[in-house]
Amino acid sequence: MKVYLNGKFVDESKALVSVFDHGLLYGDGVFEGIRSYGGRIFKLHEHIDRLFESAHTIMLEIPMTRARLAELVKQSLRVNRLRDAYIRLVVTRGVGDLGLDPRKCKRPTVFIIADKISLYPKKLYDEGLSLITVATQRNVPEALNPQIKSLNYLNNILGKIEAINAGYEEAIMLSASGYVTECTGENIFVVKRKQLLTPPPYVGVLRGITRGTVMELAAGHDLHVREEMLTRHDLYNADEIFLTGTAAEIVPVVRIDGRKIGSGRPGPATKRLQAAFHQMTKTGGVRY
Repeated sequence: MKVYLNGKFVDESKALVSVFDHGLLYGDGVFEGIRSYGGRIFKLHEHIDRLFESAHTIMLEIPMTRARLAELVKQSLRVNRLRDAYIRLVVTRGVGDLGLDPRKCKRPTVFIIADKISLYPKKLYDEGLSLITVATQRNVPEALNPQIKSLNYLNNILGKIEAINAGYEEAIMLSASGYVTECTGENIFVVKRKQLLTPPPYVGVLRGITRGTVMELAAGHDLHVREEMLTRHDLYNADEIFLTGTAAEIVPVVRIDGRKIGSGRPGPATKRLQAAFHQMTKTGGVRY
């Protein structure tokens, strides 16, 4: 595998960053996860725009244009001869000293990894996922805005550890007030009487690219889409539930905290949206 690192493609064994890089020392950096399907990069420009927005908010200047960065993503796939892949695009504050001061970091570190990914086994897409609500709360948005896709994912990882220790693949995280936010790596949707509900960003939710795509698709599938504050009671009594994410795509949920959701099988609305999403990935996207 070849990895892009600070201006050139190198073998993965030589794709090394300094131990003084503030991305490693402090999680000071931003990233995007992007998918390609059949030689097309899905929502490339949306991901690039979001990366620049995250970087701008933390006052991290990406040392190239959006167009150049998009071209490097394409090159990463071509160099590795990948058509169906997951691309991890990362920009860190760069090498500094052991202090927090970002002014000590003179040059950002940029790297791009293109590889295969399989977040969940096919069985879970066919039969559905079981979730658990964990005690680890989602970060308070006023402390760390969820729209910043920073390199510090410890909040999510702690939730994931709780899920794994309890024997689950994924977990639901609540806000400090007890409202549903998202899972450790995906947004969550509820289907209830032809309504498609999802928590609003201000409760502590990332505006996921796949989340937005599904909200657009739902309008053409007889579903009224609305952002709404949700409780676990709303989840337990939903007709259907599914998760969305770049790596996960659309994953049905059939059980939460021991309660069966709907029929206990992936529902018809979820299946329709899965099919529509997969069709979009085949025909949409940027060729490379």
